[in-house]
Amino acid sequence: MSENIILSRLEGVAGRFEEVGNLISDPNVIADMKRYVKLSKEYKQLEPVVEAYKNYKNLLSNIKDAKLMISEEKDEEMKEMAKMELDELTRQQGPMESKIKVLLIPDDPEDDKNAIVEIRAGTGGDEASIFAGDLYRMYTKFIENKGWKLSTTSFTEGTVGGYKEIILSVTGSGVYGVMKYESGVHRVQRVPQTETQGRVHTSAATVAILPEADDFEIELNPADIRKDTYCASGPGGQSVNTTYSAIRLTHVPSGIVVTCQDEKSQLKNLDKAMKELRSRLYNLEYQKHLDEISSKRKTMVSSGDRSAKIRTYNYPQGRMTDHRINLTMYNLGPIMDGDIGEIIDKLQMAENAERMKESGIGA
Repeated sequence: MSENIILSRLEGVAGRFEEVGNLISDPNVIADMKRYVKLSKEYKQLEPVVEAYKNYKNLLSNIKDAKLMISEEKDEEMKEMAKMELDELTRQQGPMESKIKVLLIPDDPEDDKNAIVEIRAGTGGDEASIFAGDLYRMYTKFIENKGWKLSTTSFTEGTVGGYKEIILSVTGSGVYGVMKYESGVHRVQRVPQTETQGRVHTSAATVAILPEADDFEIELNPADIRKDTYCASGPGGQSVNTTYSAIRLTHVPSGIVVTCQDEKSQLKNLDKAMKELRSRLYNLEYQKHLDEISSKRKTMVSSGDRSAKIRTYNYPQGRMTDHRINLTMYNLGPIMDGDIGEIIDKLQMAENAERMKESGIGA
């Protein structure tokens, strides 16, 4: 990608940045909360690109000045200094352009959102539930290390440990943009706790990551929602098991059902359940977008093909293999303790390379 193309793209972004800046100070836009929030997010996303544009223009100007001095300067000492400066500036140009190419990749507006994380036991019986519990622990550790907040919406425990299903809400900066890479089928190969013969079995759990919908994105008609209350089950003492604090919401037009029993307060459970319901309805439409782009990108794991096997955890070999980018690592212990940042970084790099080709920026 030549510097002229880069400059042209950056100039276009700078123009849009100025336009958005004017719009968000317009009283008519401020009065339209949905539009104002959307434009404010866009303004924030464009800021680092515009900053990079200023730095890049400054670098090109300095390179031009150094070349001019070399061609016109009579003093050999000054000319030598200019050559040294040009060498240094030229060394900076390549890395700066590489960073700009990444910044110019069109943003997924969902990436900044909070996320709903669903972990469900798949094939493998009791061992699948135990593995789902292992994945829950892995994500809990990862989320804690990122400084994000996690709360449980609902769960069903396995008969010998782990979970048949557990649904979490994760809040923080850019949660969905990171966690989306975990959507898909996770497979484990190990000797199950329930196996007496010492044979290695293969079990699976499914992980689904959904972007949390903002309140203004989905308008719910109360007449379309049936609300049921019931006694929560699980740990929490007598008050949990005897008070009708758990909530079940059924969205009649779509048939979507969500439950929440994590909080002792019925109102808090209702609030969590409403957030999840909005997100599930929002994802019905968002899924169409993901399905469309999934056919173009093999590594676009946020594409929502949640039936695809994405990763294998092999305990006898201490190995983790991510099948989307043929990545194999032999540090299974730390990975299961939440050290999955490097895996996600490599997936992001692979996806960025494909998105660059898509947008015509080039790798």
